[in-house]
Amino acid sequence: MLKTWPTDLPIWTDPERLGGAPCFLNTRVPVDALFANLEDGVSLDEFLTAFDGVKREHALAILEYVRKIFRNEAA
Repeated sequence: MLKTWPTDLPIWTDPERLGGAPCFLNTRVPVDALFANLEDGVSLDEFLTAFDGVKREHALAILEYVRKIFRNEAA
């Protein structure tokens, strides 16, 4: 199944890499790693330190995108 994302979202996908999982732009870090780490109690700063290639503004853009989805669902 081909997924599409807003063009301004800082992610990329490739069915040939990491099973097509969405990854942070210019990295091989799956977006899901952010959510898994947050679930485990890792702070955003700790995540960014552990995944050096992920930019703060990219992580925040992903979180904001998900927040907007839930806000729209609740409306």
